[in-house]
Amino acid sequence: MKKEIVILKTPAEIEIMRRSNLIVAEILQILQAEIKAGITTLDLEKIAEEETKKRGARPAFKGYRGYPYCLCTSVNNEVVHGMPSKRVINEGDIVSIDFGVLFDGFYGDSAVTVPVGKVCADAQRLVNATAASLDKAIEAAVVGNRLLDISAAVQQYVEAEGFSVVREFVGHGIGRELHEAPQVPNFGIPGRGIKLKAGMVLAIEPMINLGECDVRILSDGWTAVTADGKLSAHFEHTVAITPEGPYILSRI
Repeated sequence: MKKEIVILKTPAEIEIMRRSNLIVAEILQILQAEIKAGITTLDLEKIAEEETKKRGARPAFKGYRGYPYCLCTSVNNEVVHGMPSKRVINEGDIVSIDFGVLFDGFYGDSAVTVPVGKVCADAQRLVNATAASLDKAIEAAVVGNRLLDISAAVQQYVEAEGFSVVREFVGHGIGRELHEAPQVPNFGIPGRGIKLKAGMVLAIEPMINLGECDVRILSDGWTAVTADGKLSAHFEHTVAITPEGPYILSRI
């Protein structure tokens, strides 16, 4: 089997990536403020595209492997890769927005799940646990740790909370390409995998289900939903591993 090559970034390249990821973070912040009952996911798409153009960046996802939109908008039981449409967002929904840009030769990528108005207790617990699991994963992204220490941090936290980890989709390295080596699963045995080195940049993205971990793909060829129809949440940050510790590039 061919060994994957992990591309280490220089401090200067990491600072360029910080700029691309700040664009992502700013636009996600704008979108979060717009998510309310009555808006459509296509409305969010239009805002994202307009704000990306304003900043002189290029949408990362549009055209990637034929994907036709800037945003992935996944509602309720949709796990990832939900396509913007005329679907109206309702009070009580949870909406995951995954967004990336290409700027100055480097990619930025981040995702957040937003509760719409008052949501049920299970939905809020799921969103909170998924966000917290990303924080746990980032804490493990330090020089000298192993890759699956990041993965195990997610799995151990969310399973202790009674949720399940999606297996089919994983995080990834990121840089001049949107998806680079290594893959970053959200499950695994601590102490395994490649050693983490300064200069690695990883898109860490827990996808967590309220019910079982199984997913299926809808007929559009993109949208992944939970097999049991229960809720799913998704959070993501692009994180550089540095000698000083994890540097969250996609946080304002």
